[in-house]
Amino acid sequence: MASNSRRIMIEGAARLLAERGFQGTSFAEVIELTGAPRGSIYHHFPGGKDQLVGEAMEFAGARVVALLEAKAGEPATGVTAYFLHLWREVLLRSDFRAGCSVLAVTVATESQLLQEQAAKVFESWRLGLGRLLEQGGLTAADAGSFAAMLIASSEGAVVLSRSQHTTEPFDAVAQQLLDLAEMLQGRARANQP
Repeated sequence: MASNSRRIMIEGAARLLAERGFQGTSFAEVIELTGAPRGSIYHHFPGGKDQLVGEAMEFAGARVVALLEAKAGEPATGVTAYFLHLWREVLLRSDFRAGCSVLAVTVATESQLLQEQAAKVFESWRLGLGRLLEQGGLTAADAGSFAAMLIASSEGAVVLSRSQHTTEPFDAVAQQLLDLAEMLQGRARANQP
């Protein structure tokens, strides 16, 4: 039961980070959202808010990596479409209230440790996407740089869509990324011996 309540608190913190940002994610909000007993949060996270937030980022990061792994072996265009689909669904399911919990921490924390943890999560996404894109037909060089562009562009597009309460900016960026993925995939095929 203890590990289950700990997991629920981590998932709740990840959700709050995505919806309310770093400042809007406190122990009180996590307790209210999850129904966890007040004492259990201090028991499970003796390192305080930074420990909870760090574990919530790791949880969110691992969830994205696991979802992407389901697309192993797909063409690069399919991997790209799926990554974009995941973020579009976050926008729609939350009625434009949620974004990326890792980004929320990155832009708001003053903790060097949390910044480093966020960097590790983003790097795991970049490496994972790069590997899948290369398996999907892109050259190694294109896969790595396109993975970085895909993450950065989709994060920015989520922010624009949240602020405007419409998927229009996200969809415009997504189309450009899909077109680029197709072009890079075609170029790699054309250059194969």
